[in-house]
Amino acid sequence: MTMFGPVLDVRPLFGQEREELLALLRSLSAEDWSRETVCPGWDVHDIVGHVLNDYVRRISGGRDGFGGAVFANDETLPRYLARVNDEFVRAARQLSPELMIELLAHLGPELDRLWTGFDLTGPAALDVSWAGPGPSPAWLDIAREYTEFWVHQQQIRDAVGRPGADGPELVRPVLDTFLRGLPHALSEVARPHGTEVHVVVTGPPGGTWCAAFDEGGWRMAEPGGEPAATVTVRPDDLWRLATRGITVTEARRRADAQGDPALSHAVTSLLAVVA
Repeated sequence: MTMFGPVLDVRPLFGQEREELLALLRSLSAEDWSRETVCPGWDVHDIVGHVLNDYVRRISGGRDGFGGAVFANDETLPRYLARVNDEFVRAARQLSPELMIELLAHLGPELDRLWTGFDLTGPAALDVSWAGPGPSPAWLDIAREYTEFWVHQQQIRDAVGRPGADGPELVRPVLDTFLRGLPHALSEVARPHGTEVHVVVTGPPGGTWCAAFDEGGWRMAEPGGEPAATVTVRPDDLWRLATRGITVTEARRRADAQGDPALSHAVTSLLAVVA
């Protein structure tokens, strides 16, 4: 088992998440499509364009072996992603909502087929940089894409005031994926061998996640002892913290942190997007 813990197979969930998204988009008015979202400078139409970009980018790269846009000189990964995402979103403003819905519905099953061809324990097509340096397993890359789609759907729902797609079967894998970033979040805080940190997520999608210090680094583990720190948080606060929908300061205010303050502070710095 790697530092990221056991395999998480989210592939059966993509179709269900997409059905929820398409039903939502088909119900929106023209005014809804122009509502501002939590993503600076992007309205609902722009977020849908960004999701469409994710679909075509992964199919083009994973199915067709097409490299896509290249890095500019001295361009960092965050700057590269910001640039290419913005370029596609701007172009997608020429597309009607109806056409974008049709494209998502058409390309979604093709993306599902792409995921089925992966060896989950093999190397990722795209490493998950927010979970730590070095190679990532394929299952974490695929799970990261699931969280991307689900979070953007929630951002649309927030903008138009339509809650949904929030059942435990869809939400828990998002939380589980984000919490696989715990070892990286804790990486600057060394502790004795066997030290445990627990994150308790409340409510139906919740549970207890554990990271333990072992052989000079942190790794995901089954809870087995008295934790040096425990952070209890609501599901909604956790995913918003991980995607910076709320600030670290606000997340710490909402969470219940017990034990070693340095470990608690590291946990509540969790970041699960490239920024």
